[in-house]
Amino acid sequence: MRGATTGVLVRNWWTLVLRGALALAFGFFAWFWPGVTLLALLMGWAAFAIGSGLITLTAAFARGGGQARWILLLEGGVTLLAGAVVLFYPRFTALLFLYLLATWAIVMGLAQLLAAWRLRRENRAEPWRGIAALLTLLFGLLLALRPGAGALALTWLLASYAVLYGCVLIAWGLHLKRLHALGNSRQVQIRIHQ
Repeated sequence: MRGATTGVLVRNWWTLVLRGALALAFGFFAWFWPGVTLLALLMGWAAFAIGSGLITLTAAFARGGGQARWILLLEGGVTLLAGAVVLFYPRFTALLFLYLLATWAIVMGLAQLLAAWRLRRENRAEPWRGIAALLTLLFGLLLALRPGAGALALTWLLASYAVLYGCVLIAWGLHLKRLHALGNSRQVQIRIHQ
């Protein structure tokens, strides 16, 4: 039997696929144009963060939100705020971007680890959130420990993270889509037999 939190995730599987697609688009952009200026990189990341934050907040306010709503609100709010700060203060944040990005990744990784730990009771076969959380946390720690990395190295690191994270989110969303389809087909079978 599926818990209330997992049910919300299953019904909103498409938000994970959309977030994953945004991460992939950003990652491929950064891979194929590594010589972009730091300002262009900042604007690209800000667009990704604002889009991802809005999608996550939308999922938090979707019907049937249960216990995980505060986690989605935290994740979406912090991501949206980080993207807005970068968008509206690009010259100032150019100096602080590395630290902002590292802090965001560490906070998101910890929030996602907490969510994975809470959801383990509802669905033990759901490793995707934990993998996404570990990727985010490791990315943030690597940035925090190596702040002197050059802009090109940061671009490649950020692109690699975004592509890996996007693939994990898409895989997780497609897994939830299968669960959603399975749940709908079971409901149809129950109605037919009644």
